[in-house]
Amino acid sequence: MSVQERKERERAGRERLIVATARELAEQQGWDAVTTRRLAERIEYSQPVLYSHFRGKREIIGAVALQGATEMAAAMRAATSAADGPRARVYALARAYLDFATRNPAVYDALFQLDGGLAYAQEDTPEPLKDAFAALLDCLGEVAGDGVAPGLFTEVFWAALHGVATLTRSGRLPPEETESRVELLVGRLAVV
Repeated sequence: MSVQERKERERAGRERLIVATARELAEQQGWDAVTTRRLAERIEYSQPVLYSHFRGKREIIGAVALQGATEMAAAMRAATSAADGPRARVYALARAYLDFATRNPAVYDALFQLDGGLAYAQEDTPEPLKDAFAALLDCLGEVAGDGVAPGLFTEVFWAALHGVATLTRSGRLPPEETESRVELLVGRLAVV
């Protein structure tokens, strides 16, 4: 291995460590607790080392969001691939989405609530974000119904899931009714 390859590997390792530490700190204490000073202390590198990887907290949030999008897409695809039939796939998709949001609240916030400097629904949208939407579209496109644009249907269904996730987490909807909400979404919105 050349010196250059070793340096690149070490740099990538530091970047993964920064993102993992930011994510862990955010999940434990919230995003307000994530500061470059605190991250530098936790990973035992100087702040300038952090700034050599990320220009600031916004870019770190963006990196966590991209990682989260990849994980969310994988979770949704795994859930839908194990389901039999369109209705079961949509139900599995909804459960996987809501479960991800519940298990990873700081990551979910990085994806959909905080400014990570990422473009959404644009030509320059990063691939992990496009892939997460594609995971929704792959399942929901088949149940959009005649004369309904699959992308538009997917956006509306996604917005409903996002509303359930955020309103439940904020205490505005009781969590014990989540399954009923999912059943209602699948039964009423999905043309199967």
